[in-house]
Amino acid sequence: MNPSLSTHPSLRKKIAAGNWKMNTTRDTAIELAQSIVDGYQSAGERLPEVILAVPSPFLDAVSKVIAGHEHIHLAAPDLHPEEKGAYTGEISGPMLKSVGCSHVLVGHSERRNYAKETNALLARKLEAALNHGLIPVYCFGETLEERESGATFDVISRQLEEAAFSLSITQFSQLILAYEPVWAIGTGKTASPAQAEEVHAFVRGLINRAYSPTMAFQTSILYGGSVTAANAEFLFACPNIDGGLVGGASLKAGEFLEIVGAFL
Repeated sequence: MNPSLSTHPSLRKKIAAGNWKMNTTRDTAIELAQSIVDGYQSAGERLPEVILAVPSPFLDAVSKVIAGHEHIHLAAPDLHPEEKGAYTGEISGPMLKSVGCSHVLVGHSERRNYAKETNALLARKLEAALNHGLIPVYCFGETLEERESGATFDVISRQLEEAAFSLSITQFSQLILAYEPVWAIGTGKTASPAQAEEVHAFVRGLINRAYSPTMAFQTSILYGGSVTAANAEFLFACPNIDGGLVGGASLKAGEFLEIVGAFL
């Protein structure tokens, strides 16, 4: 890793993303979003960008809550690579744009696992998102078995090379990356700041080789793996970690706002 690639990391966009997964009802989603908006607005300046990844049925309702707030953005949890067609139950990029989404998660470990999504499919989803004006948050990471066998860097390299790195440099410049060690998601385990920083620095080196030092420096890379108010400050202090993709803790407005404040 070239040390110059992490120089002045404060110049990169800082992001706190909440992934609500399959939680909330319409009413509780509205209430949670409103609490986050109210807390963010009263917290002062220099806060990070906030992205809320909301269950698809509630995207339109939450969009109305955050409307007009330039630093809080709406993300969908997934999208289909096709624009329209006979794909019952799927949601396309134009549909997401029509309800106010600006971002979309692509490649979350739960989609890779439960839906068996491949890197080839995720490459198509990245293209679809970008073609329809959505900013993808591209997720990648290793399982416990892969980490314990020493395959972490090989797995991550493959997940990036076969999907994100298939994009042109102009397309890639619009991505947000999220490293999520699968063994630390929903388990209460968290990669230590040193473990997380090691992977983030490695990823920045891969971007350098695939594109350019400038692109490596500019790309925001989030950490996602049991981020809480208790560990956020230590994780975000690492020079190559630009924020968090937060799961369970994002369902509690107070704790999520503490995580947002951990950048200060």
